[in-house]
Amino acid sequence: MYVWKVLYMPEAEVERAALDARERQAVYNAVRKLEAEGLSLGYPHSSAVVGAENLRELRPRGGRSAWRALYRRVGEVFVIAAVGPRAIPR
Repeated sequence: MYVWKVLYMPEAEVERAALDARERQAVYNAVRKLEAEGLSLGYPHSSAVVGAENLRELRPRGGRSAWRALYRRVGEVFVIAAVGPRAIPR
C-alpha cells in the first residue's frame, strides 16, 4: 500500500496547533485519510477551492467540522499551506 507524504508549511503548523484538541484531532484524521488515499480522496473529505487553481481543502469529519486545511500537490507530496475556518456561503 502506497502512503502519500503530507507536509505542513510552518504557518499551517501554528494554525493547527491553535485549534482546540477535538478539532486538531479531526484535522489529524483527515490528513491520515489524505495520506492513505491521495488523489482518490474525494468529497465529502476533500474538495476543490472555487476560484483557486490547483488548491483543495480537506474537510474534517466529512465536512461537519468548521475548520479546513488548504493544500495542493507538489510533485509527489501534498503540502498544507493553511488551516482555518470554512468559508461562509454567500
